Amino acid sequence: MTLSTADIRRKFIEYFGRQGHQAVSSSSLVPADDPTLLFTNAGMNQFKDVFLGTEKRSYTRAVSSQRCVRAGGKHNDLENVGYTARHHTFFEMLGNFSFGDYFKQEAIKFAWEFLTEELKLPKEKLLVTVYSEDDEAFDIWENQIGVPKEKIIRIATSDNFWSMGDTGPCGPCSEIFYDHGEHIWGGPPGSPEEDGDRFIEIWNLVFMQFNKQADGTMESLPKPSIDTGMGLERISAIMQHVHSNYEIDLFVNLINAAAEIVGTDDLENKSLRVIADHIRSCAFLVCDGVMPSNEGRGYVLRRIIRRAVRHGYKLGANDIFFYKLVAALTKEMGEAYPELADQKPVIEKVLRVEEEQFSKTLSRGMNILNEALSDLEGDTIPGELVFKLYDTYGFPVDLTNDVAREHDYKIDEEGFEAAMQAQRQRAQEASQFGADYNSTLKVEQQTAFTGYTENEGDANVVELISGNSFCDALTDGQEGVVVLDQTPFYAESGGQVGDTGVLKVANGEFIVTDTQKMGNAFAHRGKVVGTINKGDKAVAKIDDTKRSAIRKNHSATHLLHQALRDILGDHVTQKGSLVNAERLRFDFSHFEGVTAEQLTEIEVRVNQDIQDNHPLTTQLMDLDEAKKTGAMALFGEKYDEKVRVVSMGPVSTELCGGTHVKQTGDIGLFKIVTEGGIASGVRRIDAVTGMGALAYVQQQQAVIQQTCGLLKTDASGLTEKVTQLQTQQKELEKTVTSLKQKMASQQGADLLGSAVDIKGTKVLIAELEGVEAKSLRGMVDDLKNRIGEGIIVLGVPADGKVSLIVGVTKGLTAKVKAGELVNHIAVQVGGKGGGRPDMAQAGGSQPENLSTALHSVNTWLEDKL
Repeated sequence: MTLSTADIRRKFIEYFGRQGHQAVSSSSLVPADDPTLLFTNAGMNQFKDVFLGTEKRSYTRAVSSQRCVRAGGKHNDLENVGYTARHHTFFEMLGNFSFGDYFKQEAIKFAWEFLTEELKLPKEKLLVTVYSEDDEAFDIWENQIGVPKEKIIRIATSDNFWSMGDTGPCGPCSEIFYDHGEHIWGGPPGSPEEDGDRFIEIWNLVFMQFNKQADGTMESLPKPSIDTGMGLERISAIMQHVHSNYEIDLFVNLINAAAEIVGTDDLENKSLRVIADHIRSCAFLVCDGVMPSNEGRGYVLRRIIRRAVRHGYKLGANDIFFYKLVAALTKEMGEAYPELADQKPVIEKVLRVEEEQFSKTLSRGMNILNEALSDLEGDTIPGELVFKLYDTYGFPVDLTNDVAREHDYKIDEEGFEAAMQAQRQRAQEASQFGADYNSTLKVEQQTAFTGYTENEGDANVVELISGNSFCDALTDGQEGVVVLDQTPFYAESGGQVGDTGVLKVANGEFIVTDTQKMGNAFAHRGKVVGTINKGDKAVAKIDDTKRSAIRKNHSATHLLHQALRDILGDHVTQKGSLVNAERLRFDFSHFEGVTAEQLTEIEVRVNQDIQDNHPLTTQLMDLDEAKKTGAMALFGEKYDEKVRVVSMGPVSTELCGGTHVKQTGDIGLFKIVTEGGIASGVRRIDAVTGMGALAYVQQQQAVIQQTCGLLKTDASGLTEKVTQLQTQQKELEKTVTSLKQKMASQQGADLLGSAVDIKGTKVLIAELEGVEAKSLRGMVDDLKNRIGEGIIVLGVPADGKVSLIVGVTKGLTAKVKAGELVNHIAVQVGGKGGGRPDMAQAGGSQPENLSTALHSVNTWLEDKL
């Protein structure tokens, strides 16, 4: 049987659906509320809290095809991608899960049945492994499934004991391997030849039994559970009778598209594999809100993009090309992941802009490298320079090697590796992605939220927390957390901040300063006045004035989102938000500045929607049903299968769990305060509503009136008056600059008389006062013209700093290089610098050492001339 990649994905979901599993959409590649992960790298990531028992779902069986990335942090396959048969930065993990429902027997039966009956793989081609101590799994495979004993291999290593990280859910494994045949070298798992390619793992069954603590202890999970994973690319290779993942239909089509775009006929070239793999990870990362940057996830994305671009250049691409592959990828995977098609324009723009910037980076790096080669002594490029080009400028090491070979140089590989190792150490120490998943206290209780309709209500205190421990009471002045069985307090989520207010009990009250989620519980954080005990009856009352302002800002965010899409285009999607009582902040995808005219139009549109006083309605719907209605989802939000759909008349429909006004007219007034870029392809709008908007307008009006008073004009003449003043200022600045240049030129001419002769060369060394640093270059050019053949060294102390400049006439640069001389001086005044052989500048922070440093120039020059 030959099946396409899409067919296998569909058959897997349908098979487990018939076995009572809820089909769950792939979660974002940016893990929600998990500090231990850089990227989603396994199907179980989105179910981690369910396994721990701190989150409840409406189902106990699930099936998914999860998109995953392994290109940073602990799980990093980047350097192998394209050069092996099965390494990828992006892959899809097919998985079935049981949350305390079925266990080993059913999990093994489902896996075997799907492989041998649904996919019709020959049983004699399969063998399995079990953890060495797992007699139960061994017995199921042998006596219930009928796998021969010699094809069940016990493994005592961590290969068959799975854990997500150093802490968290874990348990013994049973893996299923496929035998590609004797014609391929390699041995079965556990043998000395296990690293060969004959026996390939296709499915891993994890019997989730424990929660591993930071000290290594294993706590039993509330209910034994099942987590499985089968790589879609690997099983597709088997079903399509090819050995390499890069030979399956999906990759063949992407490789062919890449070859056509870059203009090569060499379809076996490994660089095409790199590009085909990288377009998947890059496109889906952008789709999930990651933007290229110099840190964290954005830095990993930038590295992948640049690696793909570099391989395109190796193939002969002479123009930007990478973004053009998004169309081919959408054709291959858009049906399974509609968001890929929805965000195609955004993804293309991000990749195109990044590639354009990288082209400039390559040009800058080449200039730096060529300059370094011109000053190089010996035949080895220092490792620190190679690392600086790589780390600071994104200049690929293999390109530095290419340039070095062209000039008969080599690079200091040991020095480069030492610098790389130091960087890895710094990154590891600074990383936030190695946190202990269990360090946060887990609360078993569930809190019912009543705040959609109520501002206050009765409740029972079901948990109290002090520090990181449960307790029975909190006393006067003590800070802590109160968990109620029900509450009107909104817990921070979806960009909306948590409510504040008060919890009143018999012997005191608890002043709530924030509300957060802890699993399915709402954590009221604050301070006690009096005493509060576990089991107390409480009256929970939110600060309704603050809540009212939050509601207005949150509803205005929805109207703003739709206005942006209508006016700027459908490529606009939400990339983040913050809604509090003072303002709203909205981040969105867009690749150029929003014009003043567009901002005005957006503001008018939102205020028109407010004036139209659309009623606000909410519905609880299935997630798939809600998506079919066209309801927009919030970026980065984790949704349950039942979602709340918020509609504002015909204007806006979004999935949202936040609190809102009853009709848009309640917002009152909407006013944009600022708009600007915050990352490549991401813009931010800050705005205010209601009385906050009125206060902002009045404040702006007061500033205008005050300015009019100072300039002795009225509001209608303010622009003309400011324009006049700007014109006058520019004229004055030109006059001042001209006078300074004349003074500097005259001062320079006066200095010529102090030039000395060193071995037949005129040398002018001077410490100047009252000369601006930006005038030094012009002064040196003038002096070089006047001196004929010679060397000029000038230093200027000012404001606790030193400015240095060295000029060397062209006939002397073979003996004296300006960059070397200026650095000789700069190190003595606490600085560094550089430049061309005939002109170089530097700065320093120790002006008290300038005179001594300048006096050392004579001796230095005597050795060179």
